[in-house]
Amino acid sequence: MPHVRPGSVPPQQRQGYDDVAGHTAPYDSGYNTGQVYGIPRDGGHGGAPGGGGGRGPGTPPPPPYGPGARSAPNWGRRIKVGSITVAVVVLATTIGTYFWADGKMRREVDLSKVVERPQEGDCTTYLIVGSDSREGMTAEDKKRLHTGSADGKRTDSMMILAACGSGNTMISLPRDSDVEIPTFVGSESGKTFKGTGRRVKLNAAYAEDGPELLVRTVEHNTGLRIDHYAEIGFAGFANIVDALGGVELTIDKGFKDKKSGADFKAGKQTLDGEQALAFVRTRYAFAESDLARTKNQQKFLAALANQAATPGTVLNPFALYPTLGAGLDTLIVDKDMSLFDLAEMFFAMKSVNGGDGKSMNMPVSGSRGGNLVWDRTKVKELVRQIQNDEKVTVTGN
Repeated sequence: MPHVRPGSVPPQQRQGYDDVAGHTAPYDSGYNTGQVYGIPRDGGHGGAPGGGGGRGPGTPPPPPYGPGARSAPNWGRRIKVGSITVAVVVLATTIGTYFWADGKMRREVDLSKVVERPQEGDCTTYLIVGSDSREGMTAEDKKRLHTGSADGKRTDSMMILAACGSGNTMISLPRDSDVEIPTFVGSESGKTFKGTGRRVKLNAAYAEDGPELLVRTVEHNTGLRIDHYAEIGFAGFANIVDALGGVELTIDKGFKDKKSGADFKAGKQTLDGEQALAFVRTRYAFAESDLARTKNQQKFLAALANQAATPGTVLNPFALYPTLGAGLDTLIVDKDMSLFDLAEMFFAMKSVNGGDGKSMNMPVSGSRGGNLVWDRTKVKELVRQIQNDEKVTVTGN
C-alpha cells in the first residue's frame, strides 16, 4: 500500500483537479472556506468565489427564499381566470337554456291562414287565451281541480295585450261577447267559408275552427291586427303556479263557488295551482258573472307575470327550469313566436301589475239575446290609440 502524506490525495482521487499549468491543486473539502453542504458563507448561490452559479457535485439546489419558503400566489391572475371561467359557464348555461326552452314551445298556430287582416300598428299585440283543455290530466287531477271531464276544448278566457312604447294595455274580451263570424279559410280543410252575418258568442269561433278562426273573428270585429297568439290549458296553468311556489294576491272581497271549487276570504294570501285555477274560473259567484271574472283573470295574470319575471326566478336555474318546464309543454303559440316575444309578453303583463300600464274590459254598451254588445265608438277609438302607440284613455266596463 503506497504511503500517503498527510494532506495529500491519492492519485485515483486527483483526476479533474489538475490546474491548466499542469500543477496539482490540493484537494479542498470545502470546510476551509466555511461552506456547509455547498452553501457559501456569504449566502451566495454558487460554490465559486464571488458567488458564481456553480454547485459542487451532489449538492441540492438552494431554496429560492430560504429553507421551506414558497412563492407568493398571483391573486390578480387567479381572479382573472376565475372571472373568465364564470362568464363562460354563464354564457353556456344561457345558450343551453334558450335552445332547451325554444325546443319545448308548441308552435301549432299558423296565422298565415288568417285572411283579410287589418294593417299593422306601432304596438306588438298578443291574443292570450286560457282554454279548458284537460290534456295530460289524470282523473284525479280533474277531480282535484274541479274541471269536469268534457271532451275537446273551449276558450275559458280571452284577452288582448298591447305592448306599446306609450304604455302597455290589457283588454279582456268576455266570452259572451256578441260578434260576427266573417269569411274565413278553414284551418284544416283550406276551404273558404263565406261570411253570412251570423252572430254568435265570441268563444263559439274557437269551438268552430280553433285559434285561426278566433284570431280572424277578433280582428274582424275590432279592426286590430293580432301579431302573436298564446294559449294555455288548465293543467299548464296550475303547474306554472305550483312551480313558482304559489302566487301572492290580495283579494278584496271573499267569495265561494261550488262549481269552480273557490272558497276565498278577503286579504293578502298565496294561491297554489288549484286555488289559482278556481279564482280565474269563478263566474257564478258574481252578479255580472263574465265581466267580474275577466277582471279577476286580469288581476291574477298580472300578479303571475310579476312574480315569474323577477330576477329571483329568471336568474335562478332552480326556479327557472321548473317554471319553464311546467308551462312550455302545454303552451301553444303561433309559428312566428320566439322566446324573446314570449318574454316581452310576460314583462308587458308585469308592467300592468306594477302600475305602468292599464287593464280594462272591452267597452260594452248593452246586450243582445244574453250576449254582451261592444260599444262601437269606444272600440274604434281604443283601436286607433293602440295602432298609433298613443296612451290609452278609453275606459271599459
